[in-house]
Amino acid sequence: MTAQEVNQLLDKLPVLRQEIGKIIVGQQEVLDEVLITLLAGGHGLLEGVPGLAKTLLVRTLASAVDLPFRRIQFTPDLMPTDILGTEVLEEDHTTGKRFFQFNEGPIFASIVLADEINRTPPKTQAALLEAMQEFEVTYAGKTYPLPRPFFLLATQNPIEQSGTYPLPEAQLDRFLLYIKIQYPTELEEISVLKSTTGGAREKVQPILSGPEILTLQSLVREVSISDELVAYVARLVRATRPEDTQVPFVQDFVRWGAGPRAGQALILTAKARALLQGRFAVTLPDLHTMAYPVLRHRILVNFSAEADNITTDKVVEELVKGVELPREVLR
Repeated sequence: MTAQEVNQLLDKLPVLRQEIGKIIVGQQEVLDEVLITLLAGGHGLLEGVPGLAKTLLVRTLASAVDLPFRRIQFTPDLMPTDILGTEVLEEDHTTGKRFFQFNEGPIFASIVLADEINRTPPKTQAALLEAMQEFEVTYAGKTYPLPRPFFLLATQNPIEQSGTYPLPEAQLDRFLLYIKIQYPTELEEISVLKSTTGGAREKVQPILSGPEILTLQSLVREVSISDELVAYVARLVRATRPEDTQVPFVQDFVRWGAGPRAGQALILTAKARALLQGRFAVTLPDLHTMAYPVLRHRILVNFSAEADNITTDKVVEELVKGVELPREVLR
């Protein structure tokens, strides 16, 4: 691509954010993290109490990009075949022969919303693992590729525990970012009330196509990061592990630290954040900003932390303070 073509493509990112902003009021940090997940080619887990527009955000994003969208409502009786698809017996009317035909499930879309993912048992949750990691589905010994780009966003409610099945740590690790949605500010809430109780509704126009998103995902990997920052990422991730860390807070309150996938996720999302802001080099604030959604679901705190209401975000905060910073980096 020429420099002009790259700039034209990057100029569409602020327009994409504006289109989504027609429907989604505020929540800029959440929107940025969702777009970063998309640009980095990963998947996101959205957590928030009911009524914070989690589902609406994903639907609006799907409208702002010209890609097929499917929503899967996760319930206790949902089966893996309800997600992946199933084989049905068909008959060739010309020859009279019967054969099995695979009917694709809702996972065969470019943007998939797994709504309330923690309401279905682990057997059904695990049906997403191959799709999230390998971008393909295996059924009856045959492998079917998923459309590209493939972007899965799952939602869950943090306050309801009855009738839910918390995601196992191995599956949580497959999500690039763990995105927490907070309550809106007073002014944002007033704006929401005005915009959603009137007659006129804004219409979102598609801004990016599938090939353009794939090009942006390739550009993300071309964003530069210095060797000093890569070494800092390695130190930061290794410091989450109680047996390797020099941070007393981690030694006291962490039971299990993050694996190498966390470092990969941190670098990729920092690159995506830089590109989203029109930069072609990662800075230290990129890493510090993305450390929270990257690490909060990859660190397990111990009983002492749970007793003292110490969250993984607090652990990340102490890590950022306690791990030695690189000496000469972009700030």
